[in-house]
Amino acid sequence: MILCDTNILIEFYKGNPDVVSELQRAGLSDLAVSVITNGELLYGARDKNELARLQKHLSRLNQIALDADISDKFLELLERYALSHRLTVPDALIAATAIAHHLSLYTLNLRDFRYISELQLHKP
Repeated sequence: MILCDTNILIEFYKGNPDVVSELQRAGLSDLAVSVITNGELLYGARDKNELARLQKHLSRLNQIALDADISDKFLELLERYALSHRLTVPDALIAATAIAHHLSLYTLNLRDFRYISELQLHKP
């Protein structure tokens, strides 16, 4: 299973052919999103129609809620990387989700995550 970063779904909605192809190759049943990604996308909706479309699409993906393991890993990542690499709260939560659930993270922002040694990044 692959955990999709927020930017992957944004590019999917824009019709980025590389991202669309990779997500199709992986298959719907092997795609997951963190509740953080879900929230970031819903927050960015321009109107009620877009919000409804996002909700419908996101409901088809495996949703990973925050739990104690993710919370512990999140705090550990922030302690280790917030000062040295400016790791942000949303990125730390998404990385912690991937690590805690042993998933590879599919992102286009490799620089935001490449220094986290225990995080497996998805390579299309």
